[in-house]
Amino acid sequence: MSKQNVNDELNEEMNENINSESVEKEENQSENVEVKFEVEAKIKSLEAEVNQYKELMLRKAAEFENYKRRTENDQLNLLKYAAESVIVKILPTVDDLERSLSHMTDETDVQKIKEGVQLIYNKLVKTLDEQGVKKFESIGQPFDVEFHEALMQRADDSVPPHTVIDELETGYMYKDRVIRHAKVIVSED
Repeated sequence: MSKQNVNDELNEEMNENINSESVEKEENQSENVEVKFEVEAKIKSLEAEVNQYKELMLRKAAEFENYKRRTENDQLNLLKYAAESVIVKILPTVDDLERSLSHMTDETDVQKIKEGVQLIYNKLVKTLDEQGVKKFESIGQPFDVEFHEALMQRADDSVPPHTVIDELETGYMYKDRVIRHAKVIVSED
């Protein structure tokens, strides 16, 4: 084979190698571009998902804050207006007192006034009783700091020592709790 033929063959082989390498490079580049597009698409998809979860979290946080604020307002209103039902039930008694006072004159019979006041008192006690407010008896009972507040002691041989002999102010319970201790006089030792 001649030198020219060998050179041509070598050139041809080199060109084939170069072409083959370039085809491989193009294929690799094309694969790289495809992979790059897939990665970018995946990144965009994940970013969209992250943004969606961020938005959902912010919305839930705002909903929780609104719920918390509403609950606090409800609790404040509950405490603020807790006595409303009792007050509404006591108002008719106030009305009765006002009517009694407006009908009173200098000529009004004392017995009629006493009967009217007694009726109003009974109505008020009934209203308090319906709400769970009850007075408790102290006279003749042993002195108990849970129910009584001793204002003074007095000698009295007719009862055992530390017994309530007089009540200056009635004690009241609300359901199962003392809301006002009875102010009492207790017998001495």
